[in-house]
Amino acid sequence: MARGGTCKSVSTCEEAVELWCGGYSRADGDGDGIPCENVCRLKSQVDAIKQRIGC
Repeated sequence: MARGGTCKSVSTCEEAVELWCGGYSRADGDGDGIPCENVCRLKSQVDAIKQRIGC
C-alpha cells in the first residue's frame, strides 16, 4: 500500500486501485471510475485490478 495515501504517493495503477479500494475516495475525483489518472489510464485496466485484488 502506498504511504501517505494520496495519488501523488503512488507509482503504479495497482497501487492507486489499492488506495482507492482502501477508502481514499478522492482518488477518483471526477467520478469516472478511474482513480489517480496520473498512473491509471483505462477503466478496463482498473476493473481488472479490482477483480484481481477482490475490491
